[in-house]
Amino acid sequence: MSNDKSTSGPRFGTGPKTPWAWTIATFFGAGLGKPGPGTWGSVGAVLLWAAYAWGVHPSATALLWAVCAGIVLSVVTGIPAATLVARESGREDPGFVVIDEVAGQWIALLGAAFTWKQALAGLLLFRIFDITKPFPIRRLERLPEGWGIVIDDLGAGVYALAVMLLLRYNHLI
Repeated sequence: MSNDKSTSGPRFGTGPKTPWAWTIATFFGAGLGKPGPGTWGSVGAVLLWAAYAWGVHPSATALLWAVCAGIVLSVVTGIPAATLVARESGREDPGFVVIDEVAGQWIALLGAAFTWKQALAGLLLFRIFDITKPFPIRRLERLPEGWGIVIDDLGAGVYALAVMLLLRYNHLI
């Protein structure tokens, strides 16, 4: 499977569109942002996380559970949405599908307290691992359709989470 995450504009194909799938896959349009739609998806995920933490003032445990619920929801809806949008757009891995970045970004934020430094560190670490795709993340892209689109970003999120936890443990952030 080739990586089709190009920065060129979305190619929407000519057939019918499934509105719910396009809404979820593009994370309510964040994936249509230029340049770097994946970064826009990640920023959207961080902003939603921050809005919840700032607006609700949850305990650390409640924030953790809310992020876990967001991850599960984004994966359970994101895989079928990414599959449909990839088929409807005629691309294997459309760059404007960013629900995968949302799920991976929230995994990275599992290791973050609600501070701007940790939010920024989580964002940067996830984007680095998502872009570079260290072993064995790149292999996960070979999974079929939406699975390959989403699961590799979960791997990048796990790598970012591990580094976040090391940084926090050593009081570096």
